[in-house]
Amino acid sequence: MKDEINPLKLNNYKGNILVVDDTPENSDMLGEILREKGYRVQTTNTGELALSSVRKFQPNLILLDIVMPDMDGYQICSQLKVNEKTREIPVIFIQGVSEILDRVKAFAVGGVDYIIKPFQVPEVLARVETQLALQNLQKSLECKDREFAKILEQLTSTQSQLIASEKMAVLGQLIAGIAHEINTPLGAISASISNIYKSFDNVAKQLPQLCQQLSAEQLVNFFSLSAAARENLQAISFREERKLKRAFQQALESQGVEDADTIAATLVKMGFTQDISSYIPLLKTNNSALIIEVAYNMAVQQQNSTNIMLAVERASKLVLALKSYARYDNSGERIESQVSEGIDLVLTIYQNQLKHGIETIKNYAEVPAILCYPEELHQVWTNLIHNAIQAMDGKGKLQIDVLTQDRYIVVRVTDSGCGIPVQIKDQIFEPFFTTKPSGEGSGLGLDIVRKIIDKHCGRIEVNSVPGNTTFTVYLPLDELDR
Repeated sequence: MKDEINPLKLNNYKGNILVVDDTPENSDMLGEILREKGYRVQTTNTGELALSSVRKFQPNLILLDIVMPDMDGYQICSQLKVNEKTREIPVIFIQGVSEILDRVKAFAVGGVDYIIKPFQVPEVLARVETQLALQNLQKSLECKDREFAKILEQLTSTQSQLIASEKMAVLGQLIAGIAHEINTPLGAISASISNIYKSFDNVAKQLPQLCQQLSAEQLVNFFSLSAAARENLQAISFREERKLKRAFQQALESQGVEDADTIAATLVKMGFTQDISSYIPLLKTNNSALIIEVAYNMAVQQQNSTNIMLAVERASKLVLALKSYARYDNSGERIESQVSEGIDLVLTIYQNQLKHGIETIKNYAEVPAILCYPEELHQVWTNLIHNAIQAMDGKGKLQIDVLTQDRYIVVRVTDSGCGIPVQIKDQIFEPFFTTKPSGEGSGLGLDIVRKIIDKHCGRIEVNSVPGNTTFTVYLPLDELDR
């Protein structure tokens, strides 16, 4: 067992990593690579020592060799996953290039990724950092309201699929937007729950007092007032609010209702938009202040409950899109799928980048489903939409048309960006060609797009002038295996 810490790296500490490999050269190499990047590393060479080290060392991540002398990596991982204290530790399997890795078994026992020997340093670091980032994101989300427990479970269940797919690179680019899209409804839920708690506490204290002070007829009118407010929760403009308040105030003042200004403002906040004349007798009583306060607190509970439902629906939609996008089918079989559904899935994932400055126009005709490889077509739409957003620098108009033409489904992605210079138009589909700064693109995006469309026996065309660039994809409607 080996556990070394470089004192000079302590300020750069990133976490604990346990390396389990019966070949000292491999474990030493991995240890050195990881320590240089600020990780605290412990190495061991048997299954029993590995299980013991996990309890004492408490790693954030485990790199686990499959072929071991006493028990193999699958057995070690299985034991870790049945233990409540260790089941959440991510396990990356290590496999020799000449060995056969049973991927289904690896993921079935709880592994999240694998690394092939001999090691490529950038790949090792990328996979380690990806897993630790995912683990940290999961822990952060788990600290939020329990309303999202099911959503977090869905995110966790898609980890292995995300890693098994090259779409991980796209998700890496989108992680900031995804985190924002998850945190926004979380914030709405947190605020709404707080408002509900306060208003419920007020109602619980005030309602008994109000029931004692009102007659049976007045109580009927009071609950009618509360119900009417709950039925009118549509959003209105600030201008409409002011107009309603003036109308309510005039109606109340004309009937001699005291504090008409405050009551009118509260009725507007409660969502009232209809005639209030039937409630004026109730509001003319000596209890009008208490009546309007209790009714308002009851309306707050309804309004904030609606906010919670909308927030959960919004986050669930994003999680479902992520899960669908990350799904990986290695059967090699085409399946029947709707092209427009795949495009909408990608738009959902990009909604944070689209909603702040890009007008999205969708013109979808009714088109038949086709036999295709949906996950691969997702990559096509992702690349075209991502490139359009970058071309517009986050501001402009994105139009997507889906229609049939002859025996093809035609998809047009049009943006109002800067356009493609004529001198490079013929090069954009070439592998490794990119106009982006170093580190921002591999130049493989459109090359992959073309290969996927070729696999579907289709074709892609581009027309571009400044302010209007259109990529047109043709996918055959008839059988692909002609």
